[in-house]
Amino acid sequence: MNKARIKLESQVFKDLDAVCTQIRDIAQKAGVELRGPIPLPTKKLKISTRKTPCGDGSDTYETWELRIHKRLIEIQADDRVLREVMRIRVPPSVNIELNLGN
Repeated sequence: MNKARIKLESQVFKDLDAVCTQIRDIAQKAGVELRGPIPLPTKKLKISTRKTPCGDGSDTYETWELRIHKRLIEIQADDRVLREVMRIRVPPSVNIELNLGN
């Protein structure tokens, strides 16, 4: 049977984990095979800026960091399970990518 690969990304890991538990609960109720959620490496974006807007003063810098957390879930591609997964209320901070394949 085919498998569906669900890739989730978010800056807020609590929202990401909440969506993962909803998908896991749906799979357990339906009794289909589930692998995951597999944590993928977190992408860290760092930006350093000068504290003073003009060039006067000492060279002091601030560092800002943005983290993007990722999870991967492989689920058996059953029609009714995928319909229920598509009905999940997803917070705006979570990005979902769904691939169907074997």
